[in-house]
Amino acid sequence: MTRSLFKGNFWSADILSTVGYDSIIQHLNNGRKNCKEFEEFLKERAAVEERYGKDLLSLSRKKPCGQSETNTLKRALEVFKQQVDSVAQCHIQLAQSLREEARKMEEFREKQKLQRKKTELVMDAIHKQKSLQFKKTMDAKKNYEQKCRDKDEAEQAVSRSANLVNPKQQEKLFVKLATSKTAVEDSDKAYMLHISTLDKVREEWQSEHIKACEAFEAQECERINFFRNALWLHVNQLSQQCVTSDEMYEQVRKSLEMCSIQKDIEYFVNQRKTGQIPPAPIMYENFYSPQKNAVPPGKATAPNLARRGPLPIPKTSPDDPDYSLVDDYSLLYQ
Repeated sequence: MTRSLFKGNFWSADILSTVGYDSIIQHLNNGRKNCKEFEEFLKERAAVEERYGKDLLSLSRKKPCGQSETNTLKRALEVFKQQVDSVAQCHIQLAQSLREEARKMEEFREKQKLQRKKTELVMDAIHKQKSLQFKKTMDAKKNYEQKCRDKDEAEQAVSRSANLVNPKQQEKLFVKLATSKTAVEDSDKAYMLHISTLDKVREEWQSEHIKACEAFEAQECERINFFRNALWLHVNQLSQQCVTSDEMYEQVRKSLEMCSIQKDIEYFVNQRKTGQIPPAPIMYENFYSPQKNAVPPGKATAPNLARRGPLPIPKTSPDDPDYSLVDDYSLLYQ
């Protein structure tokens, strides 16, 4: 166990000063605030993980992804969708774990708050007692000093009245001197009593201050250790999430390794093939040919379309009278 450092380094020469104690309290308040901030961070990170998990789950279950694929690639896609679904569930579970860690941090903060409250109440009371007793002591000191000045003035007055003939005046001065001496003695006793009481209060305050320093230092060590472990656990959870996701994606990679391009092609051909004989060429049929209805063996017939064949080539020039004859048949009226 480390030696206590708080109790030896947070003092002040001014008996009324609480600067050392206030510095420790401020540090503890900052530590509590830091824990609160990390707690809020965990809650918001949990919300992010949950939102991502639900969105991923919705994507996996509602969005088509290669739904018309077949055979080995289809199986790989099914594994892919299953693993994405599992990854989404893992993120939702991680969100629940993060909320649980945030709850533990909150409980820890509240526990330390209650522990501190007890010590702070004791210290607040001793600080008030110390301040009050110091004020009483200073008032007693002022009264004592004033009584001493009154006695000195009475002594000086008696010395100045040594040559006075009036005995009544001298008697009054002696009575005043005697009274002032008694007042000095009484105020001196009161002053010393207050000094003694203040010293006891100071010793009690120092003792409580040391106890508070030790308690606060132990509490701060506990807080730092708890905060450190909480942060360590948090990053471990995130790392585990990555490892788990990678293991799930590895299943997808293994299923992709089982894919066969040749098998998928063959599967498609076997499932959807339409025939192995291509269509025959379409043959030319001359309208004027006597063999227009003849079909060569093994050849498909084309639809019988009534269409005009090519015109015969004229044997005469356009200026020749025989230009209008086609196969000895005249197209001109004679």
